[in-house]
Amino acid sequence: MGIREALPSELAARWDLVVVGGGITGAGILLEAVRAGLQVLLVEARDFAWGTSSRSSKLVHGGLRYLREGRFALTRASVIEREHLLRQAPGLVDPIELVVPVFAHRGPGRAALRVGLPLYDLIAGRHAHRYLNRDTLAALLPGIREEGLEGGYRFVDAQTDDARLVLRVLDEAVRMGAWVRSYTAARTVCRAHDGHVAGVDLQDKESGAVQHAACPVIVNATGFWAERLQRSPREDEHLRPLRGSHLMIPAERLPLPCAVTFPHPADLRPVFALPWEGAVLLGTTDLDHDQDPDTEPVPTTDEVDYLLEGLNDLLPGLTLTPSDCTAAFAGVRPVVSRGDRAPSRESREHVVWADKGLVTVTGGKLTTFRRLAWDALAAAAPWLPDFKIDPRRPVFAAPPAPPETEVATAGWRQRLWGRYGPEAAMIWNNADREEETPIPGTSTLWAELPFAAKHEQVRHLSDLLLRRVRIGLLTPGYGKAYLGRVRKICRPYLPWSHRQWKNEANRYLAQCRQAHGLPPGLQVTDAKKAAPLTAFKAFWGRYAGKLFSK
Repeated sequence: MGIREALPSELAARWDLVVVGGGITGAGILLEAVRAGLQVLLVEARDFAWGTSSRSSKLVHGGLRYLREGRFALTRASVIEREHLLRQAPGLVDPIELVVPVFAHRGPGRAALRVGLPLYDLIAGRHAHRYLNRDTLAALLPGIREEGLEGGYRFVDAQTDDARLVLRVLDEAVRMGAWVRSYTAARTVCRAHDGHVAGVDLQDKESGAVQHAACPVIVNATGFWAERLQRSPREDEHLRPLRGSHLMIPAERLPLPCAVTFPHPADLRPVFALPWEGAVLLGTTDLDHDQDPDTEPVPTTDEVDYLLEGLNDLLPGLTLTPSDCTAAFAGVRPVVSRGDRAPSRESREHVVWADKGLVTVTGGKLTTFRRLAWDALAAAAPWLPDFKIDPRRPVFAAPPAPPETEVATAGWRQRLWGRYGPEAAMIWNNADREEETPIPGTSTLWAELPFAAKHEQVRHLSDLLLRRVRIGLLTPGYGKAYLGRVRKICRPYLPWSHRQWKNEANRYLAQCRQAHGLPPGLQVTDAKKAAPLTAFKAFWGRYAGKLFSK
């Protein structure tokens, strides 16, 4: 029930496998391992999905640009996995309409897209793209730059809440007998006299207590920190951390009827603006990450300027500024570099290194997390009991059908059951009438907060408000106005003293300002000060429904 925490005595047992890293890669390995009948433990040095797995672009996509670069195998694998997730986790992974404008002499032309998009659809097994002429596109996106505009294409991909995807995978694994612990670091890899892995010393990051977990295999799934546990065995292949920064803009400031991906005027890199959870996500950059790896990554002033410059060039009538943003965040991609290339030219394919029971898997994409898990377990097989992976098995077991209640008619049914699986019924049945309502400005029910506080290993307020739910990114002032009510409904499950609650609130807000605000000299909005863009919204209401119903 929920993500249970392994008791200290459990660590005295001998495990078949210990997974280090609680992002989507580690969660996927945990799930596939326990399904194969292995005794498995996962540890994470911070909170689950603390790193890139809560700071991604939220897309579950095949990578249309990878197809243009000739990486057909990566595109095919990604599209296949995207389709699995769309079928098996509606409400958590959902289709999203994307429009790509075509400009003369800028970015991919009509001819390239006319070839690439049918291939994209062919892999998915359905026709999901169409051409939009210049007038249709201009009606869909009022205010779009007219200079050089030739038309555009509409196609379909998918998006998710990346942190909730990690938590759903972890919960699925725990239900099958796996164990997980957050805020527990792998301190030392222990080896036998012949050099083979014999176990790992684990340290609770807050109490300092150290325990030993005996195991013949450790899988290192720590993302861009991976070479701390295992150095690359190849001189020409090392991790190259690349930062991707994003801005959150309220929907009333940027009421997009669909997602848009467009070439940035400065370097022709694809940039996107995606409706997500009641806001708009603008991203992303692709730069070498030279910040301290042990602190939360933050966008730079240049990155903020770059993203807003691109959007304002696409929609010159908007003139958005940093004050229009409610939050910002940066994720660090664990890209494996095999030469001297520009960041955006580096391959997103994963690698696996194995050395006498220590297996490292890194690189790769959110979408293909299962395939990373299969390759990691294949590399670990020589040191494990016999097991068998079934790639035809669904990602998630089908949860019980949700009841026909007001939650269904209000549109919450699929979302709640997709994100929480079998636990969704508990959330709904235990909620009072006030908790059945959404937090203002978001798609999150108040009822989700006490459930997460009780069942999902919340140690800090930031765990709850930045990853279990996302109101820290979506609401003005990082949700400061709601902290009193959060405390009221979650206090029975987070039995902190009055002083602890105050300290947690102060720590949370300071962390948000540091990691999710804008750089010094820029300012995120803390209130809804600007009037809605009424003309833009009028066009949206008049044309968007007609366009996408055809």
